[in-house]
Amino acid sequence: MLIEKQNAKQGGSPKAAVRRGAGNAAVQLGRPRLAKDKSLAEALRLRRTTREIRDEKISPQILSSLLYAACGVNRTHGPFGAPGTTAASASNSREIDVYVALEDGAYRFDAEQHALVPVVSGDVRLLAFTPHQPLISPGAPVQLIYVVDVDKLEHTRGFEEPGLHDPEVQKSYYFVDTGIIAGNVYLFAASRGLACWFHNCDRNRLAKALRLGKHQRALFAQTVGYAAKHRRTR
Repeated sequence: MLIEKQNAKQGGSPKAAVRRGAGNAAVQLGRPRLAKDKSLAEALRLRRTTREIRDEKISPQILSSLLYAACGVNRTHGPFGAPGTTAASASNSREIDVYVALEDGAYRFDAEQHALVPVVSGDVRLLAFTPHQPLISPGAPVQLIYVVDVDKLEHTRGFEEPGLHDPEVQKSYYFVDTGIIAGNVYLFAASRGLACWFHNCDRNRLAKALRLGKHQRALFAQTVGYAAKHRRTR
């Protein structure tokens, strides 16, 4: 199964939240639900890094809302006539792709279709940690992997500024844009009682496992799930 069936406390229908396509077709996510989240002020107060995360899976509905909060499309006509998202990016290039590593495989989040596009089957979640990193929460249900596609900066949808073709300026843009998405995830997690942890990743092995192209590069990862009883926060 893509995600474990929701428990009775969470409510809702998992089949309505995630509909599996045939074969390698995209997995359509249900509509995000944010109305019952805590206030922004409360989420800011609760925002923290929690490294000890238990293995319990999150519901399809929460995953759908999490990805929308991260970088979902919130308006069809955004900057430069392209769709706008919940996360800003340089010239609306949207050069950061969010890959979602689950127990059964890795997927790329398609924000415009609000769907998960299958990338590879099998569990690649451990590659979200670097070789020197202690495996504090290896069984956490979700690893978000942030991948830059420099070609999207080179061929932006928006204003063709010279900096978009300068490797050093590109670097500053895609690091900042990754941080914006990760910040959205932190606030969403705080609003839903989830734990999350932004950290480094095994870039080389992820590039192979996710079959990244020559213009793509894995940057960071973010672990999401429910906090263990004994945890360290930052």
